[in-house]
Amino acid sequence: MSTIHWSLLKFESLTSIDCYEILQLRSAIFVVEQQCVYLDMDNKDQQSWHLLGKIDGQLAAYTRLLPAGLAFTHCSIGRVVTASTFRRAGLGKLLMAESIQCCEKLFGKGPIEIGAQLYLEKFYQSFGFNSVGEIYLEDGIEHIHMIRMA
Repeated sequence: MSTIHWSLLKFESLTSIDCYEILQLRSAIFVVEQQCVYLDMDNKDQQSWHLLGKIDGQLAAYTRLLPAGLAFTHCSIGRVVTASTFRRAGLGKLLMAESIQCCEKLFGKGPIEIGAQLYLEKFYQSFGFNSVGEIYLEDGIEHIHMIRMA
């Protein structure tokens, strides 16, 4: 795998091409691949930071970093996605490690919350996230609330 280049940008700093690539990737995975019809654009993007991982100029990995109070009590990581063409190379692990580092840089070393798809619970546990509460359905997919303490 080629070198990944990370960019951390506020919404207003995204180019129109960046924005298009992000929405295209999120739609390809969360709507088409997971066969889940939902409204991705939830008016939280404008208040969030966006972590883009590009390989050879192509968007390969992405997360949305949300400040405390926007989605959860504490800061959170959402819309965690890797392009299908870059899977099975450890990119998801690199993406989460970078996302956690960026959250700590932006928001301080405090708890980080996520609404994780249940099938990825063990993956997130490997980064120190612990499950909290009951399994819930979001857009027809089982999720679990998880928190990583500082």
